[in-house]
Amino acid sequence: MAGQIVVAVDGSKPATAALEWAADDARRRGAALRIVHVREPWAHEYPFHAVEGFAQSYSEFCEGVLAAAAARAREIAPDLEATTELAEGTVVETLRAGSSGARALVVGSRGLGGFSGLVLGSVGLGLAGHAEVPVVVVRKPHRDEYHEVVVGFDGSPHSEAALEFAFEEARARRGRVHAVYAWEMPTFSPFAVGYGSMLQEVYENESRAARLRLAPWRDKHPDVPLVESAVCGHPVPALADASLVADLVVVGSRGLGGVHGALIGSVSHAVLHRAHCPVAVVRPRDGGR
Repeated sequence: MAGQIVVAVDGSKPATAALEWAADDARRRGAALRIVHVREPWAHEYPFHAVEGFAQSYSEFCEGVLAAAAARAREIAPDLEATTELAEGTVVETLRAGSSGARALVVGSRGLGGFSGLVLGSVGLGLAGHAEVPVVVVRKPHRDEYHEVVVGFDGSPHSEAALEFAFEEARARRGRVHAVYAWEMPTFSPFAVGYGSMLQEVYENESRAARLRLAPWRDKHPDVPLVESAVCGHPVPALADASLVADLVVVGSRGLGGVHGALIGSVSHAVLHRAHCPVAVVRPRDGGR
């Protein structure tokens, strides 16, 4: 077994999409799947109106959520080693602690308690950048397969960790890694002599820097194709555009521009909201800042 994938379920559509993604990923990796439903401590026995519209106890609902999730996982991957767990505690803290040592923690973008219209719920945001393991946030079923994993790269330790995870995913999918290296053009006066040539020189220097920083990764993973895009502009639109034809977008929890002490940066936060496919947020293994 290549480790374990943990997925959180609560009966919502995003959680079901997360389960399907996790089961498929575990199948590819030859990993075990642990399906977790967290029962919050203040949820005592009381009539709970499920999606189907009939009343049942909260315990019955929790058990039903896990049973349905396990059945769906078996449909996707009949030979998958899948276990279920009914945990009790606050959702974010319980999932953070329970996923320690896993290869990844997979969650839906919003749960049953989410507000209509929100793209990302409090659980996904609370885990991304805070959990010790990569956190994959899934919004909806992703039917098309592009065999491409997009990763944001800026040379920071967080983006290095993201790149390593992207190669693992691309290898399992027999696809390629698309590294997006974005930078913002320094401000020049348009009346400066040689304005156009200065812009071209900056672009060439940054593109060269991207190739040099990625060269060791080509050597480290010769079996996985790597392409890079050097983009002059903000990384969020570039990553969002690339996500249109990707199976997964991977970002570090913070980049070079991150605020010291912040556990998730503005780029990671924005990509979680704007990407068109599942997003993985990765921290360095040592939890470095």
